[in-house]
Amino acid sequence: MSAVVAETPRPTTPQTAQAGPPLIEVRNLKMHFTVSGGVFSGRKSVQIKAVDDVSFTIARGETLGLVGESGCGKTTTGRCILRLEQPTAGEILFEGQNLCTMGREALNEKRERMQVIFQDPFSSLNPRMKVGDIIGEPMMVHGIYPKQAERERRVAELLALCGLNPKFMDRYPHEMSGGQRQRVGIARALSLNPTFIICDEAVSALDVSIQAQVINLLEDLRDQFNLSYLFIAHDLSVVRHLCHRVAVMYLGKLVELADSDELFANPLHPYTQALLNAVPIPDPEIEKQRAHHVMKGEIPSPINPPSGCVFHPRCPLAVESCKQAVPQLRELKPGHWVACPRV
Repeated sequence: MSAVVAETPRPTTPQTAQAGPPLIEVRNLKMHFTVSGGVFSGRKSVQIKAVDDVSFTIARGETLGLVGESGCGKTTTGRCILRLEQPTAGEILFEGQNLCTMGREALNEKRERMQVIFQDPFSSLNPRMKVGDIIGEPMMVHGIYPKQAERERRVAELLALCGLNPKFMDRYPHEMSGGQRQRVGIARALSLNPTFIICDEAVSALDVSIQAQVINLLEDLRDQFNLSYLFIAHDLSVVRHLCHRVAVMYLGKLVELADSDELFANPLHPYTQALLNAVPIPDPEIEKQRAHHVMKGEIPSPINPPSGCVFHPRCPLAVESCKQAVPQLRELKPGHWVACPRV
C-alpha cells in the first residue's frame, strides 16, 4: 500500500509539555489490512482497521507508555513508526522529517537512530550466531565500525553497560538465561547509538524479579544517553514506574493520554477506569474490601467494529449519540486528553 498524507485540517496532536520540537510526532496514523475472503468461500475481502486515526508525540528523553488489551493495535503502531509496515494513511515525523515519504536510502540513515527491543528474548536472537556477532552485526551492516577489532571493543563496552561480562561475546544464546538474552537484545539496540527505541513488551516474557532488573537498566540507559522510548506493555505497574506519559488504546483508537501520575490518579475514560480497576492490589485485606466493576461484553471484532465510539457497546456511560459520532481527543485538563464526550 502507498502512504497517503492527509490534506484536510486535522485536530491538534496531543503534545508533551516539554519545550522544543518533539522527537517523534504521529499524525492521524491509519493501518488497515485487507483480508481475503478466499477463492471458494464466496466472501468478499474485508479490511481490518488495526490502527485508526492515532496521533501523539514523544519528546527527547521521554518515555511514552502505550497500553491496552491484546489486539488493540499497539504493536502495529510501533511497526508503522519503524516503517516495518507501510501506513495506509497519516504522517510519522522523526526529527521533523516524514518517514512515510522517505526512500530506502534516506530511511536507512534514520533507522540507525531508531531501534527496537523485542518481546521474546528466545526467538529474537539467532541461535547460530555468537553473542558478539549478534551485537556487532548492525555495526558492520551500517559501516559504523568497519574493522573487526573496533567492533569487538565496542561489543565488550555494550555488554558491560548492560550488566553482562564481556566474555559473554563468545557464548551462544542457548547458553544464557532469559534475562541475560534480553540484555543482549538491549545491547544490540544500543549498538548504533540510537535516540529512539521501541520496547515491544520487552519484559513480559521474563520472571518478575528479572523484570525489575531490566526495567531499572532501561531507566538508567534512558537517563545516561537521553533516550526516548515507546514502551508497549500490558503490565500497568511497570508502565507507571517507567513512563512519563501513558496513552491508552482500544480497538485501534487512542481513548486517553495523560501524564503517568495524573492518569493513574484520575482516569477519565470509562475504558481506562476499567483497566485500572482490573489491576489487583497486593494487600489481600484491601483487595477483599475493594469494589469490583466487571466490564460487560467482549471486545468487538476489528473486521466489523461498532459505529461511532468503538467502546460504546461496553460503556456504562453510553447514550444513543455515542453510536453515531466518532469522539475526538479533547484536552480536558492541561496535558490530559480524552476521547469521550460524556466525561
